Amino acid sequence: MKKLLAGLLTTCTYLAAFIYFFPLLWMFITGFKNEGEAVIMPPSIFFSPTLENYKIVWGSGIGVFLGNSAFIVVISTLLALILGVSAAYALSMFRMKKADDVLFWFISTKMLPAVGVIIPVYIIFKKLGLLDSHLALIILYTAMNIPLAVWMMRSFFNDIPYEIIESTQVDGATGLQGFFKVTLPLVKPGVISTGLLCFVFAWNEFLFGVNLTYTDSSTMPVFMASFMTQEGLFWGKMSAVATTAVLPSIILGWFTQKQLVQGLTMGAVKG
Repeated sequence: MKKLLAGLLTTCTYLAAFIYFFPLLWMFITGFKNEGEAVIMPPSIFFSPTLENYKIVWGSGIGVFLGNSAFIVVISTLLALILGVSAAYALSMFRMKKADDVLFWFISTKMLPAVGVIIPVYIIFKKLGLLDSHLALIILYTAMNIPLAVWMMRSFFNDIPYEIIESTQVDGATGLQGFFKVTLPLVKPGVISTGLLCFVFAWNEFLFGVNLTYTDSSTMPVFMASFMTQEGLFWGKMSAVATTAVLPSIILGWFTQKQLVQGLTMGAVKG
């Protein structure tokens, strides 16, 4: 009976995983169809594969947009981690007054929809001469991800007994030495999982990218939207672009899956 239940559970798990992954699989398949086969109803899994969509996409300058996204997202993620980890460590390890109020302020910044601030942000960046610049998106994406980094990393730091911090001080280590040599290695899975989530959120961001950039610093989501025209949606080309766009996140998640699972189960899902 136990073997039957275990087998049934395994089957259901694989089925759920397949259902979850199927949209990505279908997007990947559609990228190898011509536009006629991509929109035919009902859809067919039998077709003549072609690389025409990828040739058109890469010939349209996708490399520039991919490079912009990579540079902006990597820099903003690193800044969000540096600032977020530092703030989370202080809020968790030091008995600060009104720490809960500070945490609420961090999370309250996520409650305001981005569309509600796009006009004042546009005006400010225009006055500063930052429109269509990498720096503008780096600032916004960093600010966007800091609350996430603070809340997630605080839960990881809360799992570390304060006696460990005290023991490093007794051994003569300075605050920075104790942090980098003892505390930070203990929360390494949390840093990786937090960094991956910050990377994905920044990589997928569209509203600021499409409103604050034009040509020099446009990102992948903006490039993808260019295939939505008055003539209709070019599903084959959009699927090719989308497949290229999601590959970095999938590859990064694949290589860090062990740390990601460990990090999410260690503290990030706790209150």
